[in-house]
Amino acid sequence: MTQKPRSQKNPASTPGLRPGQDIFKAKNSKAAFPTVGMSLPTYPVKGSNGRGRNRSAVGAGGTLVGGQKVGEKKPRSIKKIIKRVALVLVLLVVLMGAWVGGKFLYNAYKLSNGNIFSVLQNVKLKGEENGRVTILLAGNSADDVGHDGAELTDSIMLLSIDTKNNQAYMLSIPRDLYVNIDGDYGKINSAYVAGKANDFTANGLPDGGMGQLEQIVEDNFGVDINYYALVNYNAFKEAVDAVGGIDITVASSDPRGLYDPNIDYTTNKPLVKLTNGRHTLHGQAALDLARARGDAYNSYGFAQSDFDRASNQRQMLLALKTKAVSANVLANPAKLSSLADAIGGNVSTDMNLGEVRRLFDLTKSLGGEKIASISLNNVLGVNLLANYRAPNGSSALIPAAGVDDYSDIQAALKRATSSDPVVREQATVVVLNGTDTMGVAGQLRTSLTAKNINVTAVGDALATQTKTTIIDVSKGKKNGTKAVLTKLYGNNVTTTNPYSDAYDADFIIIAGSDQIKKPTAGN
Repeated sequence: MTQKPRSQKNPASTPGLRPGQDIFKAKNSKAAFPTVGMSLPTYPVKGSNGRGRNRSAVGAGGTLVGGQKVGEKKPRSIKKIIKRVALVLVLLVVLMGAWVGGKFLYNAYKLSNGNIFSVLQNVKLKGEENGRVTILLAGNSADDVGHDGAELTDSIMLLSIDTKNNQAYMLSIPRDLYVNIDGDYGKINSAYVAGKANDFTANGLPDGGMGQLEQIVEDNFGVDINYYALVNYNAFKEAVDAVGGIDITVASSDPRGLYDPNIDYTTNKPLVKLTNGRHTLHGQAALDLARARGDAYNSYGFAQSDFDRASNQRQMLLALKTKAVSANVLANPAKLSSLADAIGGNVSTDMNLGEVRRLFDLTKSLGGEKIASISLNNVLGVNLLANYRAPNGSSALIPAAGVDDYSDIQAALKRATSSDPVVREQATVVVLNGTDTMGVAGQLRTSLTAKNINVTAVGDALATQTKTTIIDVSKGKKNGTKAVLTKLYGNNVTTTNPYSDAYDADFIIIAGSDQIKKPTAGN
């Protein structure tokens, strides 16, 4: 007799088991097993390997109770996925902020000698009330262990900011300038080392070597220095790398560009080999150019040696400043962190963090066109320096006027720092009398001199005229002075100059009869 198979019941009909309830989950319930020998539900196997059994009861048509297909995963909520991704992003931002913030605090602590809260102060810089803030910058290789003369400040600059007119200038001071260092003469690059053990604070100067250097620059150049920053060259290299490199333009007088065959022992390549044109330089290459002066055999492109080096340094500092305040850097936490490391570990200054922040605010809008680059061997076409043989036989530089005579240099700096375009341009003017009345040219000279205009000669014109004429010989290079002259004498301006053989000047004024003073009533 054939045994009749046991009938399979739907779990939903199993006594004591609720629809959709897993029998295994109900195994501790007496109601789940009401009778011995009752039929059990089947459990389909997941996949072909027989593993991973589905414990859910199967309904009609292979559908799980609750509507889910056999082997089908229940989809995750889109809202939950978005929420989890958002939480991860927030966590990353918090961790990144903590990392950058921690580095900032660490470097701020070093830079400010522990007073990190000064960054919260709303301060004005020294000199800002007078409209000019001047900072002495000095660079050396103090981080270069074993380097002869590593502490000599071979790079010395003045950064002077006109806070009222949003302009500035950078002046390079030659390292070979022969100066009086506390009673003994020597090159200015040794002043920092000579003064390291001295205390200058009683004179309102920084302590040690920077106090010595600051005193010498103030006395000789006739400037008031408000702050200093001593930078080792490693800071420049790391800062350039931190911002992703800097862009410079090589414009050598040599068509081949720049070449200094001295070996950079970190790369075993020539120190500098650059064609004329635009280049992007990264840390080591920028540092090599800052050090190169083309004094080795077969060098080319460094016609003025150390002056070319100083010019390259000024150009690269401006490029670094431009890159550091760009949105590409300010919005990049990693670059900001690296830049903070470069500054915090390699710069010594008497500015606190609040003052550094204020300096950033003042200079961030200063483009390259607003920062004049000045070299003492070419101030408005005039070389204010002369070669000198020191008593010990070494070659040096002195003011063109003579040892310790800085009068011409001081006058040039006053022109550079003046907000008056007439003072800055120092145009030369000749006044000629174009009337039959004596003394007219002399009267104009007196009034022009009172306005800081340099009248070099007076004389008689070739012919009389009724209207005053201004001859512009400057070819448009002295527009500030031209604006003042036209305001005084009208817009009758020409470039035709019949007096070129007789006078050498930027402007020639031919006074017409319109300049004759009319007698007042009663005279």
